[in-house]
Amino acid sequence: MEKLTDIPAWKALLKHKNKTESVSMRDLFAQEENRFESFHLRFNDILLDYSKNRINKETMSLLMDLAKQSGIKDWTEKMFSGEKINHTENRAVLHTALRNRSDEPVYVDGKNVMPEVQSELKKMREYSESIRSGHWLGYSGKPIIDIVNIGVGGSDLGPVMVNEALHPYGKAGLRVHFVSNVDPSHICDTLKNLDPERTLFIVSSKSFTTQDTIMNAHTARDWLMENSRNETSVAKHFIAVAANVEAATEFGIKEENIFKMWDWVGGRYSLWSSIGLSVAIYIGMDRFESLLQGAYEMDQHFRQAPLEENIPVVLALLGVWYNNFYNAESHVLLPYDQHLHRFPAYFQQGDMESNGKSVTRDGQNVDYATGPIIWGELGITGQHAFYQNLHQGTHLVPADFIVPVDSLNPVGDHHLVLLANFFAQTRTLMTGKNEKEAREELVAEGYSAEEVERLYPSRLMSGNKPSNTILFKALTPKTLGSLIAMYEHKIFTQGIIWQINSYDQPAVELGKKVAANIFDDLKQHRSVEHYDDSTNGLIKYFLENSND
Repeated sequence: MEKLTDIPAWKALLKHKNKTESVSMRDLFAQEENRFESFHLRFNDILLDYSKNRINKETMSLLMDLAKQSGIKDWTEKMFSGEKINHTENRAVLHTALRNRSDEPVYVDGKNVMPEVQSELKKMREYSESIRSGHWLGYSGKPIIDIVNIGVGGSDLGPVMVNEALHPYGKAGLRVHFVSNVDPSHICDTLKNLDPERTLFIVSSKSFTTQDTIMNAHTARDWLMENSRNETSVAKHFIAVAANVEAATEFGIKEENIFKMWDWVGGRYSLWSSIGLSVAIYIGMDRFESLLQGAYEMDQHFRQAPLEENIPVVLALLGVWYNNFYNAESHVLLPYDQHLHRFPAYFQQGDMESNGKSVTRDGQNVDYATGPIIWGELGITGQHAFYQNLHQGTHLVPADFIVPVDSLNPVGDHHLVLLANFFAQTRTLMTGKNEKEAREELVAEGYSAEEVERLYPSRLMSGNKPSNTILFKALTPKTLGSLIAMYEHKIFTQGIIWQINSYDQPAVELGKKVAANIFDDLKQHRSVEHYDDSTNGLIKYFLENSND
């Protein structure tokens, strides 16, 4: 494998950056009357405007060369066809198979996995309709009105985000709750207002041994048993999504109430599987399948569209441009839709757990930046919190601005005010405010010549801050599916370019192992000397001061 920094396109991009970095976007827009036309793409009802970036046509041509020389198209086919591109765990990466809406078979080790996928979708429909219709009854014969999803990481963040995003489509009278934190406050605060006779728990854990999840599940079961006083009630109030059927049945869950998980689906990409059962129950299976359809259509766009017209590829290359050639260490996601308030957190995991790697696929340490720090917040909230830093701070932070054309709750001029702020921020980040404008503004506000001279530097904004603008008609299940898949494929593309494995997470596994060892020490109240001096001292302080 040729080293990334030795690839001809990489070297050409370095020279190009040195030649163009002094050019401002203001100048680019002044020189190009149809810049928007040149730098925007459409897919269904989604529009990506990437004209407010530090790029010209040569930049994009060189970035496309980088994608081609990195073998993006070949790697895309390897993923979709079931090759084991997760080489450290010898696994295929087939979340795309979960939303495959065609008759095309998908093979893993010579076996077509689509019949199993379709069987699980059919089972999800049966169970979700039974619960939504009131036919699923608890131990006392009452229908279910509260669903509690117990999971962590991908088994929590995806369903939480989608349920929040699609809240307007949820069934009236049905409430969905999510418990992920092993902090007892999370499970206790959730349970205190629920009726055990009318609550159903979904325990999502591939191994059914994940400490946080299983501890919360046992607490939920104890709560149920305190009220029902009948072991058989567990079967009526617990469903599992797990690969370890034996452990789930030992817990008390009926085998027919256990949904499958496959090792070719990573946790942070598992939303499309039975992990999304809480979503299917809340919005209905028809809408869940619309979510899958939107993702499938984006999959086909990513797989088939030329690189120059490929939205995930363009987003990925722009990210590489800033991460590797402008040393931008973070990227911010800014949705201007209340229902998308968990979207940044979801892709914080999706991106940072995937591409936060420092070793290449052939085991070499990288000598270039890989995955950036992903963060974000609702746009309007951010404007009154951290946008000051985006505009006048010393760090370059590329941004994605995301907004629907139509609100699902049209009230007065609310949405127009939202959009006015949305468009204003992308423009202001690009233009900034120069000395002439700052002086004129102060004069217009009535300041004296002396005050203008003193104050104008504080009003200066360099501008030239890059952003992508993503518009879509309305936040429907189908459009949300497309948006999620779009970012998934962006992450994949960047991982291929950086020559890393985006589908393992060894650091996460190490943390779990160390925590398990320390838990045993805490449980036994053992005096410890076998960790580092800091950890030993902290554990000692805890043991001396704990009320347990």
